[in-house]
Amino acid sequence: GQSGTRASGCCGEANSAADNDGVLHTSGKKSANKSASNPNQDPHGMMKKPVIDLPVKNVILVASGKGGVGKSMVAMNLAACLANYSQISDSNSNKGNKGYSVGLLDADIYGPSIPKMIGGEEYKPLLNDDKKLMPLDKYGIKIMSIGFMVKKEDALIWRGPMVQSALYQMLRDVDWSAKNGDELDYLIIDMPPGTGDVQLTLAQKIQVSGAVIVSTPQDIALIDARRAVTMFEKTSIPVLGLIENMSTYICPKCGHEDHIFGNEGAKKEAEKLKIPFLGSLPLNAEIRQKSDQGTPVILDNYDSKLSKAICDIAENTLKELKSVHRQGQGAAKYAGE
Repeated sequence: GQSGTRASGCCGEANSAADNDGVLHTSGKKSANKSASNPNQDPHGMMKKPVIDLPVKNVILVASGKGGVGKSMVAMNLAACLANYSQISDSNSNKGNKGYSVGLLDADIYGPSIPKMIGGEEYKPLLNDDKKLMPLDKYGIKIMSIGFMVKKEDALIWRGPMVQSALYQMLRDVDWSAKNGDELDYLIIDMPPGTGDVQLTLAQKIQVSGAVIVSTPQDIALIDARRAVTMFEKTSIPVLGLIENMSTYICPKCGHEDHIFGNEGAKKEAEKLKIPFLGSLPLNAEIRQKSDQGTPVILDNYDSKLSKAICDIAENTLKELKSVHRQGQGAAKYAGE
């Protein structure tokens, strides 16, 4: 039902107004960077590109440091919970609370999985009258991914500068405003694994309100979760908390509970790191099935224990975000006030 001009792609163009000689960090202060004047060290001019003023009240990063821990699933269902809060609130002691205006950006350029999880693999973005890419609007969420603009079987064999440029354009050249033209309450960004170019670009080029980190309970995943915490601390992005995915497996036939990947590893790690523990999710076949079918699992059954666990995490995330803003951290106004 959307109309507009077909977009030719978002990654071929790399020019932009270069009115900053240095890197503008999340604090808003410009720091000198001599390498910005050396084209060999900054081939796409990223260091000179200005900070993007997104029409968004709060930007929340969902990161992991390590792939395969369910980060994209958490990001998708977190966005769905926030966008459909009014429907879910009766089951989660928040009667009367509104649904928020929400966007979801798939920043995993090399391995975009949100198009599959959201049932939007065939979507091709169009340009609106303002020459902005129009996100997919589904489940009450505005969604954008590089996966909408390339064939799903294609591999993006790009070096770091190209990845940075593509991400920058998906932030700058997409219409992220709410339906009524107002600011979005929340933009959820599904981060790629690791601590590289994408993470640095986001830290330097947009105002980030906070980050949540997803991990499984075992030590090998927690090692990378610690690195993610360290990265956000060094880039002055508040860590809102740690989420434990695949915390336990409950046999659907006999009800036996088994901690396959360890018991409360992420919760204990959060205590060690002195960051909030936002909640845990089980290893559950329904999550996999619904993700493969392109439906957020929380929208299938509002009253299930699984939906409640996901929305409890969403509530805890907003509580921590509110606390961050009260302390004068973060980058935007708390949308829940």
